[in-house]
Amino acid sequence: MVQKILVVEDNELNLKLFCDLLRAHGYAAEPVRDGREAIDRARAFVPDLVVMDIQMPHISGLELIEQMKGDDSLKHIPIMAVTAYAAKGDEERIRDAGAEGYVSKPISVMKFVAAVAALLEAAVARPSEAMGAPAERSPPDPESEASEAPVPEAAAGAGESAPRAQDVAHDTDPADRSVPGDAGKEEQAPGDLGSAEPRLF
Repeated sequence: MVQKILVVEDNELNLKLFCDLLRAHGYAAEPVRDGREAIDRARAFVPDLVVMDIQMPHISGLELIEQMKGDDSLKHIPIMAVTAYAAKGDEERIRDAGAEGYVSKPISVMKFVAAVAALLEAAVARPSEAMGAPAERSPPDPESEASEAPVPEAAAGAGESAPRAQDVAHDTDPADRSVPGDAGKEEQAPGDLGSAEPRLF
């Protein structure tokens, strides 16, 4: 079943880029340019994830996150907040509003896609964890124990479901494009690479 993602973003170019990128990776993306329509569109679309711009006219993304988390029909949906720049205290405010993760522009495309996949995977895992204790496992096979040994954090690859290690935000590979910041919105300071990394809470 195709997973559905609601994208709330007032910048038309960024909105199209987000939706095109998500569709190219097999997701069903629904664009919302006016934040005032986000709640009703979320109820109608019933997304598996919401990508939420924080700085929008008429209503802020933080207000929308709080409204969604206060709505019984929407509060279970994970939200990834998108900021035009990462100021001090932004992460705390976004987390307090109820978002499960955030990323600041300019965004590394490959890291954005990986963060989306991680949030969706975590959302799928939560209901099964709520069922109670895990099913009883059969006795371990001594010959397979070596292959099941935990991977040291330093050797963990990009395929982890919820990467938390600090990566360089801008890759030199030209294929790893980035979503630019919004015109007219304050950008992050030049050279501030760390603020562009997706953060999962």
